[in-house]
Amino acid sequence: MARYVIDPITRIEGHLKLEVEVEGGKVKDAWTSGTLFRGFEIILQNRDPRDAWQYTQRVCGVCPTSHGHTSSMGLEDSFHITPPENAVLVRNLIEGWQFLHSHILWFYHLAALDYVDVVSALSAKTADPKLLAVQARLKTFVDSGQLGPFANAYWGHPAYKLPAEINLMAVSHYLDALGMQALAARASAIFGGKMPMTMTSPPGGTNSDVNLDRLAQFLFMIKKLQAFVDDVYIPDVLAIAPFYLDWAGIGKGHANYLAWGVFEDPATRDPYNRLLPRGAVYADQGLVHQKVGPEMVTEDVSHSWYKNKSGLNPAQGETDPDFTGYDTNAKYTWAKAPRLNGKPMEVGALARMLVAYVHGQPTAKMLIDGTLAKLGVAGKPEVLLSVLGRIAARALEAKVVADQMVAWTTQLAANLGAGKSEMFKQYELPASSSGIGLWEAPRGALGHWNTIEGHVLKNYQLVVPTTWNVCPRDDRGVRGPIEEALVGTPVIDPKKPLEILRVVHSFDPCLACTVHVIDPDTNEVRKFRVS
Repeated sequence: MARYVIDPITRIEGHLKLEVEVEGGKVKDAWTSGTLFRGFEIILQNRDPRDAWQYTQRVCGVCPTSHGHTSSMGLEDSFHITPPENAVLVRNLIEGWQFLHSHILWFYHLAALDYVDVVSALSAKTADPKLLAVQARLKTFVDSGQLGPFANAYWGHPAYKLPAEINLMAVSHYLDALGMQALAARASAIFGGKMPMTMTSPPGGTNSDVNLDRLAQFLFMIKKLQAFVDDVYIPDVLAIAPFYLDWAGIGKGHANYLAWGVFEDPATRDPYNRLLPRGAVYADQGLVHQKVGPEMVTEDVSHSWYKNKSGLNPAQGETDPDFTGYDTNAKYTWAKAPRLNGKPMEVGALARMLVAYVHGQPTAKMLIDGTLAKLGVAGKPEVLLSVLGRIAARALEAKVVADQMVAWTTQLAANLGAGKSEMFKQYELPASSSGIGLWEAPRGALGHWNTIEGHVLKNYQLVVPTTWNVCPRDDRGVRGPIEEALVGTPVIDPKKPLEILRVVHSFDPCLACTVHVIDPDTNEVRKFRVS
């Protein structure tokens, strides 16, 4: 048995260290370590509650919109106000661009290089003028010795299985997706003011300048990105997946899934009636929808660098940092270990789509059943509980969101055309109150808990998606979701841990740079760079 340390994991956002034990060519055990403490909970203490939605967007530059919306929802709960219907639609539209931007970024620019052998694309045979032009550009990169973002990956690794022609197609779409990312950011800024760190969703509604001309511009951009999802993103997933069907049996993990729900229905404001509804699925109860609430959440810290008590609900939560050194037998991460009813929960697109599927959301059910049929596994949704399932779920979710954004834009235009123009609900700042915002970021379930005393924030606690996924063992020694998902993962070459990266990247945790691997025979720390 040998131990490997990968620090940091690349092609993710944030600072993540991974330590694994490998025996017999498979991962036997794993420890995930968040190595950067940021302390937003401490920063927010004694501040004006109305500032929290702006401060918390700085938690993450990749999904700031989701933090802003979640914070505003929690503060609206404290202020006892409900934002107008138009404001809900505007927030849905801004959030929709956040999701589309994130999923396209993840698939093409973060995860694809785990499956696409870029250098192999040079040997592809094609008569397509566009692909020939891409191939020529790629050859220039290779001949110059400067592959840029494609440099120093594991080209030629036996785990790469795509034909050269599909590799070339994927490289071409990698470049196209850069333009789609830019489009999504520009569109988000139409009603968000700017991107990242939007400026138009304070508690009470929206202060965005919404008019019919802007909605027409917005709709044009939606349809352009909708076409990319339909004609490029989903076909790419379906083209690549058949070569990696073995990854439908890898990375399952605990198979517990949580979604707080996202994209509000302005008519009902019911979290179980959101476009992607609230709920949970527990491994020991089968693929059945379960209702969930914030009172079920606790956070353990026996393996985290904090002084606070374990088992606290975030409403009474504490964030009292205490770095004691890295020790996998004791404390080894800044991440707490959130649990739902005592269970570790996977969050993210797979959780949302699975919860929607078992809840009976018709679009999710149609798309999932259709995709399973195309992959030759009709009627077997359990294959989604895997690395391959996480890839497919993001693509299908992108279609659900893009299609619905057309309907939200049309509804908002109809409201304005009918003279229904209210965008903001006035309120008074309470002296004392508390509230909870439960929402989803692209990476999964997001919760903000606030407590107001003397007109200022006495306490503010966040339980963010990557904390759920990348958390350590809890007080009972039960692994976090990524730790558990890594167990059993095959590793062909310990000096090129491509398979380990595939599992971790499938969760899209919120990092970059050098990879260090301990040689199993000499214990020498070897340094590699991955793209």
